[in-house]
Amino acid sequence: MRKCIWIAVALITMASCNQQIEKTGFVNNTKVVSDFNEMKTAQEKWTKKNNEVRAELEEKAKQFQIEVQGYQTIMKSMTKANREKKEQELLVKQQGLQREQQTRMQEIQKGSQTEIDSIISKVKDFIKEYGKKNGYTYIYGETEVGNIFYAKEELDLTDKIIEELNGEKSSKEEK
Repeated sequence: MRKCIWIAVALITMASCNQQIEKTGFVNNTKVVSDFNEMKTAQEKWTKKNNEVRAELEEKAKQFQIEVQGYQTIMKSMTKANREKKEQELLVKQQGLQREQQTRMQEIQKGSQTEIDSIISKVKDFIKEYGKKNGYTYIYGETEVGNIFYAKEELDLTDKIIEELNGEKSSKEEK
């Protein structure tokens, strides 16, 4: 009987030793994406492009305003037919400027969003590969909504992920 008990204890011990410990971690998604150098570069690029387009459109609006003011100074000396014709021209020009502004802003928004989506996808793929390479069973994502309410600080992979994404060596690895 004792022999059976020792065998059962040995089997239970061996079975518990064969169980793998699951390695988990989490990242702050917002911080990873915003601190990723590629995202910073994209944001700078699209901000610059947005400012350039706005400046160009503002210049066109100023020129249009000058044209309107010029018309207003001479409109009393014009015939009714010429006034109506000029007002129609100005209206068409104004609508064209508004359409151009809307189109150009939509192009910037679409281009920016496409690039940001691509970067976010790249970050997700990187985190998946990081998890596989480093033996993680799960890597959770934390957002502003707070889907992770508590986790041990040592499970926070955010800074490590940012360092590797940006090609920087971890100061811990260098020591």
